[in-house]
Amino acid sequence: MDKNITVAVFSPTGGTKRVAEAVVAGMNAGDQQVTWVDLSKPRVDSSAPHALAKDDVMVVAVPVFGGRVPAAAIERLRAMNGNGAKAVAIAVYGNRAYEDALLELTDTLGECGFTVVAGVTAVAEHSIARSVAAGRPDAADLVELQEFGAQIARKLDGGETAFSCDIPGNKPYREYAGLPFHPKAKKRACTGCGACARTCPVGAIDLASPWDTNKDLCISCMRCVAVCPANARALGKIPSIVSARKLKPYAAERKDNELFL
Repeated sequence: MDKNITVAVFSPTGGTKRVAEAVVAGMNAGDQQVTWVDLSKPRVDSSAPHALAKDDVMVVAVPVFGGRVPAAAIERLRAMNGNGAKAVAIAVYGNRAYEDALLELTDTLGECGFTVVAGVTAVAEHSIARSVAAGRPDAADLVELQEFGAQIARKLDGGETAFSCDIPGNKPYREYAGLPFHPKAKKRACTGCGACARTCPVGAIDLASPWDTNKDLCISCMRCVAVCPANARALGKIPSIVSARKLKPYAAERKDNELFL
């Protein structure tokens, strides 16, 4: 496949990016240019390509929050102009359910002027209850996703664009108001380095007081917990116990990735 590839990823804790990397590795068998855009930065890089050419390919990977695409990711995608470029939609979830997220993502890309040619729902380790889907995507997942990337490339080389299947989901999309709990830091453990404040996707942490969290802005994406070098940030004991109990039924089942072409 001899086309420029742009990969836009909203991946607060890294699992979504790993899925995208595997799919893109399968698509990129040649030496074509691959540009990565981090949609989970507090402010999307101003040098990121907001308009694509018709012959370009856009891979978009997002996590699933409560069966939906994070609102911040949708907002940043809407700043892009597809100009008829082809797109691959990837929704990554923590082994519970992806519900309307992939449908919402494909709809949004269509509204932005992209022609969606393939879709993926993939499982990654749950960002809150880490025992759920622990270690995923694993070696078997990565092989499967890379092979599917190669299938996508062959489809594009053949000039095909139409889906051969319907994308699961419902309209109107399910309601999601966010989680009732948010990560916070133990002030004595916090070193004030500001890593959490500088990387929070929605600016919910003030650099001047990084031990605090603005609950009105926080989306509980867990990036601040993942990047804290002092391990000072966490959900707290009670929310962690409640989350683990709620998600325990999903811990034992190995759900399959779903591939739509």
